Amino acid sequence: MSGVASGHIPMNDRFVQHMDRCLTCRACETVCPNSVAYGRLIDGARVMIRENLQVTEKLMAHGRKGWFRKILDRELIAKPYRFDALRPVMRLMVKSRLLGGLLRLSILRRNALIQSQLFLTARNLPGHMWRALYPAKSPLRGEVALFLGCVARLIDMETLLSAIFVLNRLGYTVHVPRKQTCCGALYQHAGMIGEAAALARQNGQAFSDLNIQAVISTASGCGAQLLENSAYSRADGSTVPMMDINQFIDEQDWSGVKLAPLPQKVMVHEPCTLRNVLHASKHVYSLLKLVPALDVVKLASNDQCCGAAGTYFLDQPEFAQSLLDDKLRAIELLGTDYLVTANIGCALHLANGLIRKGRNFEVLHPVTLLARQMRIQ
Repeated sequence: MSGVASGHIPMNDRFVQHMDRCLTCRACETVCPNSVAYGRLIDGARVMIRENLQVTEKLMAHGRKGWFRKILDRELIAKPYRFDALRPVMRLMVKSRLLGGLLRLSILRRNALIQSQLFLTARNLPGHMWRALYPAKSPLRGEVALFLGCVARLIDMETLLSAIFVLNRLGYTVHVPRKQTCCGALYQHAGMIGEAAALARQNGQAFSDLNIQAVISTASGCGAQLLENSAYSRADGSTVPMMDINQFIDEQDWSGVKLAPLPQKVMVHEPCTLRNVLHASKHVYSLLKLVPALDVVKLASNDQCCGAAGTYFLDQPEFAQSLLDDKLRAIELLGTDYLVTANIGCALHLANGLIRKGRNFEVLHPVTLLARQMRIQ
């Protein structure tokens, strides 16, 4: 990276390929004795690539990168309220089995992005319209805001509604500001640093006017981006913290909360962003241990990426599949009733692999499992 920046190494196809094959899992940061901020460096390298007109035109002319970057350029992801409008259509497609039929067509099964929608057939798509405020259902402890994200608000409503349910019953009123937008991670990792900064400013405006204790994210990928690239200020000038849902609720008082027993095995997958950036993996295990009779086990090689890595499964499908195969073998060796993960991209990638292998056990967010056991009581 330094060589290209200084002009000693050419900006050629080999350099671009080398940068693209990085997962940006940031595991290197956790073991680096000099605390090198590699995440910032790789993002900077991708900015250099994008700003090199000749290289960018070549990327846009062919391959998966071309059409996906056109999606980013047209701001389809930067305006996530559009996903809310799509939800009734997707719900109808799932219920009518039309989506399942389409996905069996060979021409669609070859497309990794469309394949990821297989997860829809196993997810609940409630016809929920977002309210600005969800009042606490227990003695009030405080107020927080929920970050919805882009993909999750379309195909992972159960996780978002479960987060609201749990927070309400722990005594927190939940705000869901309509002006919030994409976290900007996909833009930043594609070298579109200006667009990512604009999204960060918009989110800052959406959340900074609220009298809240924290902005809560259910997707660790979004949470990592918000933590490192956004600052939400209160009227007094203090900063509103961004927190992963697992960490926030694990630090609450659960003494008055009853959860129904679940005598089954749950395997925990640790997303790279939760482990290496937010450093919050331990909270998932603490929360799951609150469920009586639940057998909690760690997925082997949690220090290795599953291969989803944002859009990596689109850009580098062969490498992504190899990493996924390692995870699937580890899952089969241990056996489980549930697989939990705290990032929507990882959930989609893992669920796709399990479906293709004929395994039908559920992949879900830890907060979803907690909400289900709370509702039984």
